[in-house]
This record gives sequence, structure tokens and C-alpha cells, in this order.
Amino acid sequence: MAGSRRFDTRDIARIAVFAAIIAALGLIAPIQLPGLVPITAQTLGVVLAGTVLGPLRGLAAVAVFEVLVLVGLPLLSGGFGGPSVFVGFSAGYLLGWLPGAFVTGLIAYSGRGALAWWRVAVGAVIGGIVVIYAIGIPVQAALTGLPLGATALGSLLFVPGDAIKVVVATLLTLALWRAYPPAFGRRADRRGSARLPLVSTGARGSDAVPDGQAAAPSAESGGTAR
Repeated sequence: MAGSRRFDTRDIARIAVFAAIIAALGLIAPIQLPGLVPITAQTLGVVLAGTVLGPLRGLAAVAVFEVLVLVGLPLLSGGFGGPSVFVGFSAGYLLGWLPGAFVTGLIAYSGRGALAWWRVAVGAVIGGIVVIYAIGIPVQAALTGLPLGATALGSLLFVPGDAIKVVVATLLTLALWRAYPPAFGRRADRRGSARLPLVSTGARGSDAVPDGQAAAPSAESGGTAR
């Protein structure tokens, strides 16, 4: 159990790749709606980090990205970076990315079976929307002095865009599972990529194992923040 929590060289490489993906998505111009927090594509990268890397490694990828932003690299959409973004109006959403990626991965890989599309989708909704909003909305309300209810109501403008990100993240995750299982690291190594099944709609099948969770033996064992 303890050993499964350690990050090996491949894990570090995958974490770095997803930190870079989140940064690259920042090159897509943000969409400014009425309000203080624009819509960006970077939340998609946060969700993908959770669905592909799992809870611990997904969290690590987002943490690496945010440390780079904290030290001043202009990696957020719009070219923002530095300590000031962590005290701005979107600070709560930015901080919410960390538990958001963790919860997304935790739910997506909560079962011991094959990668189920519904777990991935539910994880993306709860981690990528509910958790991030649960942190972002109160922080935004506190920083702006607006009532919590009014801030939450204003955030409804972002729900359609975030719902699209959930769908895209789910489809990309399932496509990657089929096309390149090694991207999922040790979970794919449990049986070898040649024997991994297609995505399951239930909880049984291949053993895609979440971070820090032992595989069950089987007969076939082998500046913005929205």
C-alpha cells in the first residue's frame, strides 16, 4: 500500500505533462461574461488531470502548475501570474482546482473494475464543478462584498460552459483509455496494455486501480480560474 503511493519517474513525467497541458490551455483566450471571473479552458485541464492521473497524481499536477503561477510565471489565461492572483476575485476558483482535481480522480477511479464512463462523468461534475464552485463562490463573495446568494446566482452563467468541459473531459478520457492505456500509468500496467478492455459501463472488468489503492486479485491478473 505504501509503495503504491510513491511517485516513480514515469509518474513525475506524467504529472509534468499534465501541468504543461493546463498551462497550454491558458493560451486559449478567455471569454469575458458580465461579472468578475471569465470563462477559461484551463478547468478542462484540471479535470483531465484527475480523470487520467487519479486523485494523488492529478492533485500533484495542479499543484505544480499553481506553484509555477505563484512564483510569477504568466501561465493563467490572459497571461496572468504571481502572488496577486491568489488574492484576486478568482482566487477561490484557482485554489478550488486542487481539491477539484483530487475529488475528480477519487470518484473516477472509485471502483476496482474497468474505467466506467459514468464514474468519469460523475467525478468530473462533482470535482470539476461542485467542489470548485463550493470554494470559489464564498471566496469571491468575501472579496467583493457581495451577498453570497447573489454571487452564487451570478455563477450560474458559467454552468453551461463548465458542463461542456465535463462532456469533453469524459470523452477525451475514454478515448485516451482506448487509444493509449500507458497514459494511465500503473493502472494500465496491472494487466498490460494489450489486454485492457474497452470502457466498462459497470463496476467490473479490468482493474483500473486508483492511486493508493491495491488491485483486487483476479483470474486474469497480469488571471483566471474558471
